[in-house]
Amino acid sequence: MRIDIVTGLPEILNGPLSESIIKRAQENNSVTIAIHNLRDYTHDRHKTIDDTPYGGGAGMVLKPEPIFECIEALHKERRYDEIIYMTPDGNRFTQSIAAGLSLKENIVILCGHYKGIDERVREALVTSELSIGDYVLTGGELAAAVVVDAVVRLLPGSLHDSTSAMTDTFQDNLLGAPVYTRPPEYRGMKVPDVLLTGNHSAIEEWRQEQRIKRTTERRPDLLNKKSE
Repeated sequence: MRIDIVTGLPEILNGPLSESIIKRAQENNSVTIAIHNLRDYTHDRHKTIDDTPYGGGAGMVLKPEPIFECIEALHKERRYDEIIYMTPDGNRFTQSIAAGLSLKENIVILCGHYKGIDERVREALVTSELSIGDYVLTGGELAAAVVVDAVVRLLPGSLHDSTSAMTDTFQDNLLGAPVYTRPPEYRGMKVPDVLLTGNHSAIEEWRQEQRIKRTTERRPDLLNKKSE
């Protein structure tokens, strides 16, 4: 899989995309991640990527020219399955969307900034829009990193245990069960006896009960989705 990220502030992405599972996935060639600086596609000496909005108002808007030129240059190299724009008014990002994206071959993630991007970019280039929650960030870079992390960990070779991702919270519209590790007792708090029995069928039954219980208590809306 290849993920191209288009941004005016590439430095924000360097840390999150060069550590842990994402680093290992790139080393294993499970994914190629390329970050493209919009300022490389400007033609003035100040490398201007934003301007004031028509009609007045606060804030700045990312200009269409560098975005069009960057994405057009990428299209000359390969075909892309999705051009994704990170925006607060996009569709809510979910585990099922992450799973769907993990099956794609090439995607572009476009990071907004300031007050957003010129609407003509959204109309002509963007194929889908995503939001990671009902709040506003300074820019789309951190949101893009969240999407990349959620997608990449689903790729074969990213996790040491390939079954781990299949038991994640939200994977089947249930929250995860409580987890424990050594020691079996700490400060008077004991690990549930069933987890120490070695009886895998009983353990799986307990975990499923706990998943349903926790989902009912914390996210009953997910149970409604499961029944649809």
